[in-house]
Amino acid sequence: MARFLLPVAGIALAIVLWAFGVAALEARTPIAAAFAPLATAQAFIDMVKGPDIWIHVAVSLKRVGIGLLCATVVGVPLGILVALSRGFALASTPLFQLLRMVSPLSWMPLAVMALGVGDAPVYFLLAFAATWPLMLNTVAGVAQLDPNWMLLARSLSATRSEVVWRVVLPGITAHILTGVRLAIGIIWIVLVPAEMLGVSAGLGYFILDTRDRLAYSELMAAIILIGLLGYALDYAARAAHARWLHAKPEAQGGAE
Repeated sequence: MARFLLPVAGIALAIVLWAFGVAALEARTPIAAAFAPLATAQAFIDMVKGPDIWIHVAVSLKRVGIGLLCATVVGVPLGILVALSRGFALASTPLFQLLRMVSPLSWMPLAVMALGVGDAPVYFLLAFAATWPLMLNTVAGVAQLDPNWMLLARSLSATRSEVVWRVVLPGITAHILTGVRLAIGIIWIVLVPAEMLGVSAGLGYFILDTRDRLAYSELMAAIILIGLLGYALDYAARAAHARWLHAKPEAQGGAE
């Protein structure tokens, strides 16, 4: 019972504080009333009943999926290469550390100049942001593999590609899934500002549209929806990770 009541109590307390905060601002900023919990709740109900918001949600989720796929295609092989090749690791680690410490949003002007307006710069920013957690978790996974597995593969004359596909990738799947969860969280944070970059659909575009229409209650409702969708994506990633560990008990030992 406490497992259910405590989260509900935490959310209820946040709503109460939200209401008090709006009431305090309303005295000197009357427009703040549009951000109140009741006004937001009504706008949320009206918003989710209509088809428009779901078009924006579908566009944003498509961008998340493509950005995550691109980051996985780049980040996982890079992580394996860094972990298995000492020379490549020494040559590339300083550069990778420098790049991952640069905010993805810093690349927005260059992305537009190089790729133009539309989906391409958004995909680039999302993939850039998500590559690093996937790469670092892949490196950590390879480092924690049982060395005897590698020795056994070499003793059986396995080629390097066979070692990667038959030993490394199955052994680091739990770490890759952890990287995916972290990458989804980063992508979801970068998504909204990235979608304010010359696109005509998506949740970031919808936020700007509500601001321009002075629909502040709808703007707040959109923020709540973004939080709910982000929570759902994180929950799905956690469920996939837990399912893998349950299905592959040996993976749990490799992830610790």
